Amino acid sequence: RLQKLKEMFISKFGSAPKFYARAPGRVNLIGEHIDYCGYAVLPMAIEQDILIAVEPAQTQVVQLANTNSSYLDFSTSVNNIQINKTKPQWHNYFLCGLKGIQEHFGLNNPTGMNCLLDGTIPPSSGLSSSSALVCCAGLVTLRANGKTLSKVELAEICTKSERYIGTEGGGMDQSISFLAEEGTAKLIEFSPLRATDVRLPSGATFVIANSCVEMNKAATSHYNIRVMECRLATKILSKSKGLEWKKMLRLHDVQTKLGVSLEEMLTIVEELLHPEPYSTEEICKCLGISLEELHSQILSQNMQDVSTFKLYQRAKHVYSEAARVLEFQKICSEAPANALQLLGELMKQSHISCREMYECSCPELDRLVDICLQFGATGSRLTGAGWGGCTVSMVPTDKLNTFLKNVKKAYYQTDGQRLAVENNSLFATKPGRGALVFVEA
Repeated sequence: RLQKLKEMFISKFGSAPKFYARAPGRVNLIGEHIDYCGYAVLPMAIEQDILIAVEPAQTQVVQLANTNSSYLDFSTSVNNIQINKTKPQWHNYFLCGLKGIQEHFGLNNPTGMNCLLDGTIPPSSGLSSSSALVCCAGLVTLRANGKTLSKVELAEICTKSERYIGTEGGGMDQSISFLAEEGTAKLIEFSPLRATDVRLPSGATFVIANSCVEMNKAATSHYNIRVMECRLATKILSKSKGLEWKKMLRLHDVQTKLGVSLEEMLTIVEELLHPEPYSTEEICKCLGISLEELHSQILSQNMQDVSTFKLYQRAKHVYSEAARVLEFQKICSEAPANALQLLGELMKQSHISCREMYECSCPELDRLVDICLQFGATGSRLTGAGWGGCTVSMVPTDKLNTFLKNVKKAYYQTDGQRLAVENNSLFATKPGRGALVFVEA
């Protein structure tokens, strides 16, 4: 692959690349939609990645090309980075990483670059192809400009810089992309960012299956509405409990300030929030503010037209999912004889909560989860933002081959479109390594 990339680079730019950078995609085993609420998640890097060949240039121009001809070439001056939020095209994710590093170091005279990108992560599949591209671009820019940062600093910069494209992510994707290590999943905690090894049980293999429904979280509002619903739930719970609600942004902050357990937070949600959607008027009444203040101080630009928010369901999902993550880690470290059953149960509960409380599943994902469970997975759930993309299933290793055969038949071979992409849509994976730069000897 590297040789092929090098040859393409030479034919495109007329000289050889000076170095390469890679950043992996990831699968989140459990802990969906809780990183931006401040809670720990449990992902692992996969072998699929973004690989970029790079040659620093004498001019102050960045030239981007892609081995996939459906992604068009792009070039721009490094001194004038414009990121278009309305159309999340591939090069804009590269520009996010580039701009993040430039701004962090205040680079007045950044180096131009010729870059050729090759990706093996299926796009819009919930395996974090866009964040891997942001991370890889950050790494490339760092190297080309002769700067250094720790992996944690890089992850934090890339998390912030992906927001240039309009997604209010929480940092899981960028963190695992940099902090991953081969052979282990990671418990990733935030503020401060840290990663702890989680040894997955022997005797099980994780299998990714793509629903073939594409979801681009920068192009739809589902994702950002959920972020806002969690923020509003935070404010109302804080106000009801007499906390300084104006300063509170994340559901984790409420738990920390109250000094209670996740189970107690679930009881508080039952007591203080109602299952019916909240109108903007009711939110204003609860917080004692005007509609004007709600729009100018709390709701983000792209939320101004949303008139109802589901707060009870979102908070309930977040607190119960946060508890499942900690339980998952505990089972992995204690490794009881029935670990696979226990972990599988947590994955199933997670999917039900994503489907019913967070409403981020879709009929195809639900069907795929059912098929995977029917054919021997001990647990299966959507992974990534949802509304399409992939499922992750835990399958006893001795059942792997029959499992793959049966799922292929039941989900992919019944549909011409899915059949065309089945080879890249269903695969077993193991924890891979994090992002790195390498130079040809």
